Amino acid sequence: MVKDRTLSNHNSIQVTGDIETQGTGCISLHERQCGVDHKLQALEAHFKELDFIKDNLTQKFEDHSKTLANQGAQDELWTAVLSLKFTSMELNILYSYVIEVLVHLHTRVLEKLPDLVRSLPTLASILRRKVKNKRIRVVWESVLEEYGLQEGDITALCIFFVAHGNQAEHYIARVRQMYIRDINFMISNMVKNQALQDGLLKAVQVIEKGKAETAPKEKKSPLKELIPPVKS
Repeated sequence: MVKDRTLSNHNSIQVTGDIETQGTGCISLHERQCGVDHKLQALEAHFKELDFIKDNLTQKFEDHSKTLANQGAQDELWTAVLSLKFTSMELNILYSYVIEVLVHLHTRVLEKLPDLVRSLPTLASILRRKVKNKRIRVVWESVLEEYGLQEGDITALCIFFVAHGNQAEHYIARVRQMYIRDINFMISNMVKNQALQDGLLKAVQVIEKGKAETAPKEKKSPLKELIPPVKS
Protein backbone atom coordinates (compact mmCIF):
# COMPACT_ATOMS: atom_id res chain seq x y z
CA MET A 1 0.00 0.00 0.00
CA VAL A 2 2.77 2.38 1.02
CA LYS A 3 4.79 1.29 -1.98
CA ASP A 4 1.83 1.98 -4.30
CA ARG A 5 1.41 5.51 -2.94
CA THR A 6 5.13 6.16 -3.22
CA LEU A 7 5.15 4.90 -6.78
CA SER A 8 2.09 6.98 -7.60
CA ASN A 9 3.68 10.11 -6.16
CA HIS A 10 6.89 9.40 -8.03
CA ASN A 11 5.02 8.98 -11.29
CA SER A 12 3.08 12.18 -10.65
CA ILE A 13 6.27 14.10 -9.98
CA GLN A 14 7.85 12.64 -13.12
CA VAL A 15 4.86 13.56 -15.27
CA THR A 16 4.80 17.04 -13.82
CA GLY A 17 8.50 17.37 -14.45
CA ASP A 18 8.08 16.20 -18.02
CA ILE A 19 5.31 18.75 -18.61
CA GLU A 20 7.44 21.52 -17.15
CA THR A 21 10.38 20.41 -19.26
CA GLN A 22 8.20 20.42 -22.39
CA GLY A 23 6.85 23.85 -21.49
CA THR A 24 10.33 25.18 -20.99
CA GLY A 25 11.38 23.65 -24.29
CA CYS A 26 8.44 25.30 -26.09
CA ILE A 27 9.27 28.68 -24.61
CA SER A 28 12.92 28.27 -25.51
CA LEU A 29 12.02 27.33 -29.11
CA HIS A 30 9.67 30.31 -29.39
CA GLU A 31 12.38 32.61 -28.12
CA ARG A 32 14.81 31.20 -30.64
CA GLN A 33 12.31 31.72 -33.46
CA CYS A 34 11.75 35.30 -32.31
CA GLY A 35 15.49 35.84 -32.18
CA VAL A 36 15.90 34.46 -35.70
CA ASP A 37 13.05 36.68 -36.95
CA HIS A 38 14.68 39.75 -35.40
CA LYS A 39 18.01 38.87 -36.97
CA LEU A 40 16.35 38.38 -40.37
CA GLN A 41 14.60 41.74 -40.05
CA ALA A 42 17.88 43.37 -39.06
CA LEU A 43 19.63 41.77 -42.04
CA GLU A 44 16.84 42.87 -44.37
CA ALA A 45 17.08 46.44 -43.08
CA HIS A 46 20.86 46.31 -43.46
CA PHE A 47 20.59 45.06 -47.04
CA LYS A 48 18.07 47.80 -47.85
CA GLU A 49 20.49 50.36 -46.44
CA LEU A 50 23.31 48.87 -48.51
CA ASP A 51 21.10 49.00 -51.63
CA PHE A 52 20.32 52.65 -50.93
CA ILE A 53 24.01 53.43 -50.45
CA LYS A 54 24.84 51.54 -53.65
CA ASP A 55 22.17 53.41 -55.65
CA ASN A 56 23.36 56.72 -54.20
CA LEU A 57 26.99 55.99 -55.06
CA THR A 58 25.98 54.82 -58.54
CA GLN A 59 24.06 58.06 -59.14
CA LYS A 60 26.98 60.14 -57.89
CA PHE A 61 29.34 58.20 -60.13
CA GLU A 62 27.08 58.71 -63.15
CA ASP A 63 26.75 62.43 -62.39
CA HIS A 64 30.51 62.71 -61.95
CA SER A 65 31.07 60.84 -65.22
CA LYS A 66 28.70 63.22 -67.01
CA THR A 67 30.49 66.19 -65.49
CA LEU A 68 33.85 64.85 -66.62
CA ALA A 69 32.45 64.09 -70.07
CA ASN A 70 31.01 67.60 -70.38
CA GLN A 71 34.27 69.10 -69.15
CA GLY A 72 36.21 66.99 -71.62
CA ALA A 73 33.89 68.02 -74.46
CA GLN A 74 34.28 71.69 -73.54
CA ASP A 75 38.06 71.32 -73.39
CA GLU A 76 37.97 69.83 -76.89
CA LEU A 77 35.78 72.71 -78.06
CA TRP A 78 38.17 75.30 -76.66
CA THR A 79 41.09 73.54 -78.32
CA ALA A 80 39.20 73.40 -81.62
CA VAL A 81 38.18 77.07 -81.47
CA LEU A 82 41.67 78.27 -80.63
CA SER A 83 43.18 76.09 -83.36
CA LEU A 84 41.06 77.44 -86.23
CA LYS A 85 43.15 78.35 -89.28
CA PHE A 86 40.87 81.03 -90.71
CA THR A 87 42.03 84.40 -91.96
CA SER A 88 40.93 87.52 -90.11
CA MET A 89 38.26 88.15 -92.73
CA GLU A 90 36.90 84.60 -92.46
CA LEU A 91 36.84 84.81 -88.66
CA ASN A 92 34.97 88.11 -88.90
CA ILE A 93 32.35 86.49 -91.11
CA LEU A 94 31.89 83.55 -88.75
CA TYR A 95 31.78 85.91 -85.80
CA SER A 96 29.06 87.92 -87.53
CA TYR A 97 26.80 84.88 -87.81
CA VAL A 98 27.53 83.84 -84.24
CA ILE A 99 26.85 87.23 -82.66
CA GLU A 100 23.64 87.68 -84.65
CA VAL A 101 22.30 84.32 -83.46
CA LEU A 102 23.16 85.09 -79.84
CA VAL A 103 21.46 88.48 -80.11
CA HIS A 104 18.38 86.86 -81.67
CA LEU A 105 18.17 84.36 -78.81
CA HIS A 106 18.49 87.07 -76.16
CA THR A 107 15.91 89.27 -77.86
CA ARG A 108 13.44 86.41 -78.30
CA VAL A 109 13.65 85.41 -74.64
CA LEU A 110 12.99 89.00 -73.56
CA GLU A 111 9.98 89.16 -75.88
CA LYS A 112 8.52 86.21 -73.98
CA LEU A 113 9.54 87.57 -70.56
CA PRO A 114 8.91 91.33 -70.82
CA ASP A 115 8.73 91.71 -67.03
CA LEU A 116 12.31 90.43 -66.71
CA VAL A 117 13.93 92.76 -69.24
CA ARG A 118 15.88 94.67 -66.59
CA SER A 119 17.01 91.57 -64.73
CA LEU A 120 18.17 89.80 -67.91
CA PRO A 121 20.38 92.41 -69.59
CA THR A 122 22.60 89.89 -71.39
CA LEU A 123 22.45 86.39 -72.79
CA ALA A 124 24.93 85.37 -70.10
CA SER A 125 22.41 86.39 -67.43
CA ILE A 126 19.81 84.15 -69.07
CA LEU A 127 22.20 81.20 -69.21
CA ARG A 128 23.13 81.73 -65.58
CA ARG A 129 19.63 82.20 -64.15
CA LYS A 130 17.86 79.49 -66.14
CA VAL A 131 19.63 76.85 -64.05
CA LYS A 132 17.57 77.66 -60.94
CA ASN A 133 14.63 79.57 -62.44
CA LYS A 134 12.13 77.19 -64.04
CA ARG A 135 10.21 79.93 -65.82
CA ILE A 136 13.31 81.25 -67.55
CA ARG A 137 14.45 77.71 -68.33
CA VAL A 138 11.13 76.77 -69.96
CA VAL A 139 11.16 79.91 -72.12
CA TRP A 140 14.80 79.37 -73.04
CA GLU A 141 14.13 75.79 -74.13
CA SER A 142 11.13 76.90 -76.19
CA VAL A 143 13.25 79.55 -77.93
CA LEU A 144 15.95 77.00 -78.75
CA GLU A 145 13.26 74.75 -80.20
CA GLU A 146 11.94 77.59 -82.33
CA TYR A 147 15.37 78.07 -83.88
CA GLY A 148 16.16 74.35 -84.11
CA LEU A 149 19.09 74.68 -81.73
CA GLN A 150 20.34 72.60 -78.82
CA GLU A 151 22.33 73.38 -75.71
CA GLY A 152 25.46 71.92 -77.28
CA ASP A 153 25.17 74.38 -80.17
CA ILE A 154 24.93 77.31 -77.76
CA THR A 155 27.97 76.07 -75.85
CA ALA A 156 29.99 75.95 -79.06
CA LEU A 157 28.83 79.40 -80.18
CA CYS A 158 29.51 80.96 -76.78
CA ILE A 159 33.02 79.51 -76.67
CA PHE A 160 33.67 80.87 -80.17
CA PHE A 161 32.34 84.28 -79.10
CA VAL A 162 34.49 84.41 -75.95
CA ALA A 163 37.61 83.31 -77.83
CA HIS A 164 37.32 85.74 -80.75
CA GLY A 165 34.86 88.43 -79.65
CA ASN A 166 37.49 90.97 -78.59
CA GLN A 167 39.28 91.00 -81.95
CA ALA A 168 36.60 90.15 -84.50
CA GLU A 169 34.43 92.65 -86.37
CA HIS A 170 30.84 92.35 -87.45
CA TYR A 171 30.13 92.26 -91.19
CA ILE A 172 26.67 92.94 -92.55
CA ALA A 173 24.99 90.31 -94.71
CA ARG A 174 25.82 91.69 -98.15
CA VAL A 175 29.49 92.13 -97.26
CA ARG A 176 29.61 88.56 -95.98
CA GLN A 177 28.13 87.27 -99.20
CA MET A 178 30.56 89.31 -101.24
CA TYR A 179 33.62 87.79 -99.59
CA ILE A 180 32.45 84.18 -99.26
CA ARG A 181 29.84 82.70 -101.54
CA ASP A 182 29.54 79.32 -99.81
CA ILE A 183 30.03 79.69 -96.07
CA ASN A 184 28.67 76.18 -95.42
CA PHE A 185 31.36 74.64 -97.62
CA MET A 186 34.05 76.61 -95.82
CA ILE A 187 32.85 75.52 -92.37
CA SER A 188 32.46 71.87 -93.36
CA ASN A 189 35.97 71.70 -94.78
CA MET A 190 37.87 73.83 -92.27
CA VAL A 191 36.24 72.96 -88.93
CA LYS A 192 37.09 69.43 -87.84
CA ASN A 193 35.46 69.38 -84.39
CA GLN A 194 31.95 68.04 -84.96
CA ALA A 195 30.24 70.00 -82.17
CA LEU A 196 31.81 73.27 -83.31
CA GLN A 197 31.05 72.52 -86.95
CA ASP A 198 27.40 71.76 -86.15
CA GLY A 199 27.04 74.92 -84.08
CA LEU A 200 28.50 77.18 -86.77
CA LEU A 201 26.48 75.55 -89.56
CA LYS A 202 23.29 75.95 -87.54
CA ALA A 203 24.13 79.58 -86.83
CA VAL A 204 24.37 80.20 -90.56
CA GLN A 205 21.11 78.35 -91.18
CA VAL A 206 19.26 80.32 -88.51
CA ILE A 207 20.39 83.67 -89.90
CA GLU A 208 19.86 82.77 -93.54
CA LYS A 209 16.45 81.22 -92.91
CA GLY A 210 15.29 84.15 -90.81
CA LYS A 211 16.28 86.69 -93.42
CA ALA A 212 14.85 84.61 -96.23
CA GLU A 213 11.46 84.63 -94.47
CA THR A 214 11.35 88.21 -93.25
CA ALA A 215 13.46 90.35 -95.52
CA PRO A 216 12.53 91.22 -99.10
CA LYS A 217 14.97 90.31 -101.82
CA GLU A 218 17.59 92.98 -102.31
CA LYS A 219 18.49 94.20 -105.74
CA LYS A 220 21.98 93.27 -106.79
CA SER A 221 24.27 96.25 -106.55
CA PRO A 222 27.39 96.86 -108.58
CA LEU A 223 30.54 95.37 -107.11
CA LYS A 224 32.00 98.78 -106.31
CA GLU A 225 29.02 99.49 -104.01
CA LEU A 226 29.52 96.23 -102.11
CA ILE A 227 33.21 96.74 -101.39
CA PRO A 228 33.71 98.77 -98.22
CA PRO A 229 35.84 101.89 -98.68
CA VAL A 230 39.52 101.43 -97.95
CA LYS A 231 40.66 103.34 -94.89
CA SER A 232 43.60 105.58 -95.55
